Amino acid sequence: QVQLVERGGGLVQTGGSLRLSCAASGRIFSTLAMAWFRQAPGKEREFVAAVSWAGTSKYYADSVKGRFTISRDNTKNTMYLQMNSLKPEDTAVYYCAGDLSRITRDDHTYNYWGQGTQVTVSS
Repeated sequence: QVQLVERGGGLVQTGGSLRLSCAASGRIFSTLAMAWFRQAPGKEREFVAAVSWAGTSKYYADSVKGRFTISRDNTKNTMYLQMNSLKPEDTAVYYCAGDLSRITRDDHTYNYWGQGTQVTVSS
């Protein structure tokens, strides 16, 4: 079993930056494809970014490409999301997710989920 815990959310002004982290328990983190999703109030959960188990493949949603960077450190069982040039439309609860399957944008693929961390970008 894998438990995921997100940290790093908060309130930031437009144009600011935040770095989210997702720490994993268990011994299989290095074998998991990992991803970030987000859900804004009244909206469906949407894909943000994903990284393969080795960190060699990365996918981004068009809305965050060039502003957000996903990374992972398998020695620390931790994944990160560096968010720069934040916009009010980035406001959402951000979730990390993982699965033994290959990297994908489909949230139905991921079996392991964190509890989420709130990111609020003020205008």
